Amino acid sequence: MDRDLREPVGERLGVLETAALLRELTAGLIALTDFDQALLALVRVTRDAVAGVRWCGFTALRAGEPAGVAASDERLAGLDDLRHGPDSPAMSAIRRREMILAADLTDESRWPAWTARARDLGVHGVISAPVDIDDQVIGAINLYAGAPDLLTPQHQLTAMLLAEHAGLLLAAVRDRGRQVVFAGERDASLLQDGVVGQAVGVIMTQRGCPPAEALEVLRSAASSLAIPLREVAERLVRTVSRPRDN
Repeated sequence: MDRDLREPVGERLGVLETAALLRELTAGLIALTDFDQALLALVRVTRDAVAGVRWCGFTALRAGEPAGVAASDERLAGLDDLRHGPDSPAMSAIRRREMILAADLTDESRWPAWTARARDLGVHGVISAPVDIDDQVIGAINLYAGAPDLLTPQHQLTAMLLAEHAGLLLAAVRDRGRQVVFAGERDASLLQDGVVGQAVGVIMTQRGCPPAEALEVLRSAASSLAIPLREVAERLVRTVSRPRDN
């Protein structure tokens, strides 16, 4: 049976179900460093976990400009994409900083062009909740129903909790992503250091490993010996450069 037609949706969407959704989101996003990948995981988990929601999307803005979308069903991605027009439930939620509900799109007049596209795609109800991520990125999570009047006050509560939790998780994803970039730049700088680069070359030759792995071996040795990484590199280079006794 179609999940949109099972009743009563509101009674099943309780505290335990919402808590399970937040736990699953945390488990799915906690180790991610790619923002777009995290958005896709967010909308797919939400679609699968929230009764009465047939599709889920996310609209992101960076510095006030469209910064990407994610959709649980690629057919509906245009509904979340502000490049198709700024008048949409997602943009209303972002502008007004409040949740937007349209339980039945049959007579909806706030976003005429968007509503026409949505109904053509089989969408008959929507909740959009603003998501604060960090100083640069904001967005909205969009819950879509495939029939009128399926979205209840319980869905609104779930959307509110989901938006707050998603904001924290996505902010952490962006932080981890920046740390990965910084670590890459730092590693590149270290490899340009003459003696560290030589030591990395020695380890690569000995172990047949790539530069990143060789550098990690140096880091591990420096940590174990409680001495600076450069000093470990110098010791290794001196050791292999020392003439062997015949």
